[in-house]
Formats: sequence, C-alpha cells, structure tokens
Amino acid sequence: MKPSITPIDREIRLGEDEFIVSKTDTKGIITYCNRVFMHIAGYSEAELLGTQHNIVRHPDMPRGVFRFLWQTLQDGEEFFGYVKNMCKSGAYYWVFANVTPDYDPNGKIVGYYSVRRKPSDTAIAAIAPIYQEMLALEKQVGPKDAPDASIRLLQEKLESLGTSYNDLVMSLDK
Repeated sequence: MKPSITPIDREIRLGEDEFIVSKTDTKGIITYCNRVFMHIAGYSEAELLGTQHNIVRHPDMPRGVFRFLWQTLQDGEEFFGYVKNMCKSGAYYWVFANVTPDYDPNGKIVGYYSVRRKPSDTAIAAIAPIYQEMLALEKQVGPKDAPDASIRLLQEKLESLGTSYNDLVMSLDK
C-alpha cells in the first residue's frame, strides 16, 4: 500500500554524477534499487523492494504521462521523459528517466529497467508548465477520463510544435 505523504516545497537535487537505477517486474513492482535511489527517495531497501514503483509518484505529475510511459513500454520501446518524484519526507526531486523493457531469452518482456539522472534546469522550466496544464485538465474531466484527456492535450501541443514527444524531451536535455 502506498504511504500517505504530504508534499512539501523542498527540492532534493541529484548530483551530476549520480544515477538512480531500479528494476521492476511487468506490474511495476520494484525488484532492484540502487543506493542512490534509496538515499534520494529516503526509503530503505526493505521499504522499496516488493513495492509498486509509484511509491515515489508526486501528485504534481499528470496521470497521462504514466499512461504514455506504459503504452510506450508495452509496445516494446524505451521511454525517455521527465518525472517529478516525491521522497518519503514529502520533498521532491526531478529526474530525466530512461525506462527500457527487460526481455527473457525467448524475447518476452519480463520487467523494466530504469536509469534516471539529473535533468537540466532549462528542461524542467520547459516541461513543468505542460505538466501543470495536463494536470489541470485531468482534474477538470475527472479520474475516469483524466489520463486519455491529458495525453490528447500533450499530443496536440506536440503537433502544434511540429515535433514528437521523444524529439522534444531529447532536445530539452542538451
């Protein structure tokens, strides 16, 4: 069960040479986490292993981003994106995430491998307002339609910019 944590306005920043690494099964249950993940998020290994990865999901993150992430992974593709996570203390930390399907020898997806690093300040400044707009729309349409509505909003924004999601996120973190 996900703990009830009240967000606080305190940012924890990854160092330039720090990488958060985790592995999950196909349902998003954490099967491995590195020490950087434990340190930044403020959880022990015992608290993270066997727990849904959304234990660090910040309420400022639109559900549509995660729906898009899961659709991308289920299509067998890797996902790149910016994510605002929440620490056990309620503080937050931003990451630039790369999530990749993990395959067994027969080519079946058996889980996901994720490496997250410190994002650039300019990338967060560009993506945060888009996420805020997606989140506002999600609250307006209600929980049932929220993820699909905010994905449509994101796709409309990308079309108006003449770019794809991957091209946008990769261009922001240079």
